[in-house]
Amino acid sequence: MLERISADARPKGQLGSWSILLISLCSLTSLLDSCRAERTNVGLIFENTNPDLEKIFHLAIEKANEQNEELNLHGVPVSIEPNNAFEASKKLCKMLRQHLVAVFGPSTNMAARHALSICDAKELPFLDTRWDFGAQLPTINLHPHPAQVGVAIKDLVTALGWESFTIIYESGEYLATVNELLKMYGTTGPTITLRRYDLDLNGNYRNVLRRIRNAEDKSFVVVGSLDTLPELFKQVQQVGLLTSSYRYIIGNLDWQTMDLEPYQHADSNITGLRLVSPANEQVLEVAKALYESEEPFQNVSCPLTNSMALIYDGIQLLAETYRHVNFRPITLSCGDDSAWDKGYTLVNYMKSLSLNGLTGQIHFDYEGLRTDFQLEVIELGVSGMQKIGQWSSADGFEMNRPAPAHTLEPDMRSLMNKSFVVVTAISEPYGMLKETADKMEGNAQFEGFGIELIDELSKKLGFTYTFYLQPDNKYGGIDPKTGEWNGMLREIIDHRADMGITDLTMTSERESGVDFTIPFMNLGIAILFRKPMKEPPKLFSFMSPFSGEVWLWLGLAYMGVSISMFVLGRMSPAEWDNPYPCIEEPTELENQFSFANCLWFSIGALLQQGSELAPKAFSTRAVASSWWFFTLILVSSYTANLAAFLTVESLVTPIEDAEDLSENKGGVNYGAKNGGSTFTFFKDAKYPTYQKMYEFMKDHPQYMTNSNQEGVDRVENSNYAFLMESTTIEYITERRCTLTQVGALLDEKGYGIAMRKNWPYRDVLSQAILEMQEQGLLTKMKTKWWKEKRGGGACSEEVDSDASSLGFANLGGVYLVMFVGSCFASIYGLINCVLSSYWTARENKVNFKDELLDELRFIIQCSGNTKAVKYPKNSGSSSNSNASSKSKGSSLSVDTLPEDPSDADVEAVRERRTNHAKK
Repeated sequence: MLERISADARPKGQLGSWSILLISLCSLTSLLDSCRAERTNVGLIFENTNPDLEKIFHLAIEKANEQNEELNLHGVPVSIEPNNAFEASKKLCKMLRQHLVAVFGPSTNMAARHALSICDAKELPFLDTRWDFGAQLPTINLHPHPAQVGVAIKDLVTALGWESFTIIYESGEYLATVNELLKMYGTTGPTITLRRYDLDLNGNYRNVLRRIRNAEDKSFVVVGSLDTLPELFKQVQQVGLLTSSYRYIIGNLDWQTMDLEPYQHADSNITGLRLVSPANEQVLEVAKALYESEEPFQNVSCPLTNSMALIYDGIQLLAETYRHVNFRPITLSCGDDSAWDKGYTLVNYMKSLSLNGLTGQIHFDYEGLRTDFQLEVIELGVSGMQKIGQWSSADGFEMNRPAPAHTLEPDMRSLMNKSFVVVTAISEPYGMLKETADKMEGNAQFEGFGIELIDELSKKLGFTYTFYLQPDNKYGGIDPKTGEWNGMLREIIDHRADMGITDLTMTSERESGVDFTIPFMNLGIAILFRKPMKEPPKLFSFMSPFSGEVWLWLGLAYMGVSISMFVLGRMSPAEWDNPYPCIEEPTELENQFSFANCLWFSIGALLQQGSELAPKAFSTRAVASSWWFFTLILVSSYTANLAAFLTVESLVTPIEDAEDLSENKGGVNYGAKNGGSTFTFFKDAKYPTYQKMYEFMKDHPQYMTNSNQEGVDRVENSNYAFLMESTTIEYITERRCTLTQVGALLDEKGYGIAMRKNWPYRDVLSQAILEMQEQGLLTKMKTKWWKEKRGGGACSEEVDSDASSLGFANLGGVYLVMFVGSCFASIYGLINCVLSSYWTARENKVNFKDELLDELRFIIQCSGNTKAVKYPKNSGSSSNSNASSKSKGSSLSVDTLPEDPSDADVEAVRERRTNHAKK
């Protein structure tokens, strides 16, 4: 009894142990769920036009969690359309259910104000990175206070010694920033002019800028958003306000993130303030982590905008706060009056902290404003951004301009900060007007290889330039009537232009009036003509794989083999057979290789069709084997060549070089541009062919053109060749696929930049061009303008993997052979039918017409493969030999015997053969 009770108790003890383990696991799971529920969620509302904000938001949270293992920050980002207040409010209300401890607001004013209003009602910390003056209780504005930025601008104006200036501002919200400037002189000092540039004119600020240009001020303070500043400065350059005569201070702390490369060599004075220093090790480390697979420093001096850096600093500030406090967030809702009672406490604690972030020392005053900060003073120069000093709230402006570092050689520094006038002419692709619907002014309206070359030289040597168009678009030369220079060269000689660039050829005549740099492009005169035309296919193109000689020898070989087979077949005993195996002692033998059969055997082997004739003797087999081997190689070679001849079409061109052109082969006329270097080349040439071509062009002025474009159009539309530079031909043939260059270059010359005689900067420019050639920059530029821009590459050859289909013209001869053969066979068959009917009617004494009609009726029926014998003959009569089929030369007779012949039948056949042999 005790044993049974003890046994019953054991399972109950084991069950209790399992129950304890299960309860422990449930407790642990609950604990883990509790830990997960207590993670610290941080919200971010950002515009979908700036996805980098989300990237740095997550990066900052990741770094904060790595630095503090007890911290469990988790990001909750949402994107909105720019300035969409309704979307921002809706998504923020949805985020409030996720236990948020703080929200980073959007950067646009309308959306930020709505989000701030909701956070204020819920007492939720709101971290702002905008340029804003207000500071409500739940707000932590990480941006330096605009009023204090205005103080920095005022100190900078004072340090630079400006007395009168114009303030160019975007909208009314920026007036508070320049308030300190307006109070500088009171009512008795120099005049300060205010100009608003954003007048809702769809981004067209030129009218305002022209009024500013007409005023006397040369110094400007520009305050605006990063959305409008790039377009503003682009138009400032277009209206001529970006020269050495003008000075600028930019009041936006993000201006260094603009693409400032177009203004580096404008010889203007642009100064500004910067909050984020790219030399800061912490900034470089964050940028490297953020742009791990990208190029962060392209076209900008700093990879992080202020908003990105302030979001990063805000996360670090929040993480530092949670080192000291651990407030549990609650679920909030926009549909009730709930609020977080710890929100204001958290904001106040954050305002009391101080830390060093990407934007420098972060510290807030008693109002919660960031008024104590440091800014770098930077200046835009030829080498890019350069720090010239710093400003702080405590110490003001301190100048620290470094000594100028010249990387150029002393002779190259002679062009530094110089300004030149460059004349050009419209000639693709060297100088062109931009294809745009907008009205362009100044240098911005031009593009092309020559324009880019001058721009690259200006960047390299530090000078500025202004382009203008030659009115008559003539390059220049000596007028034969007046003896004076004209065109672009006259502009340079008269000092109206410092340089001239286009496809301007360096000639001895031109070098007598102006100087040139070393050639930036080498070329020669060539012939522009239409591409070779496809030769029309021949009717008997199937005979093209072999020459006429091969076809002749093939015919002779065919006849020779056929005759050999015929002779050897008659000579060889093995080729003579008993036609009737039932007759043991035949009186005559039959040979299958009649001359007709030999021809049939040879043609069957040649066409690889067979003939059912099998040689038996060694000699005939030897001839047949050699013929078969011959036809195997011949047919294989024919098939391979036929495929090539039918798919590869021949091209025909009337001219191949200048010799053909001078002879006017194919009736091709030719000419060149009037007064150009190409025509001058033929005029001064000593080579007889070129002299002959010059006489032709001089005697036929109707073939000369006033422009290259006119010549190109003539080539495309008539039987005409145009003489021009090879590089221009290369450019044209990349776009006009029916044209090509014919023959080799007729001479060698180069294009250079023209300048007046003894100009001191010639060697400097030549050295710079030589360096660009060595660096491969000129080749890269040529590829860009020849093969990529303005429709380049349209005629690039592409490998077509599909074989071109053959037309009827390619195979017309084959159809003709088949048609002629069929017609010949039909005519021969008809004649044979008529003659057969005639002889049958004559032998059997019946009407020929009736006999022929009976035969035709039977043929037309097209049914049945058997035919009744209309006039049977007596098999025993020797006179009925016409019923036997004759064989011409193969045997003496082909009479047939019954399946079981009697002695009389055999004797009758022998008698007919004997009589036939006697005949």
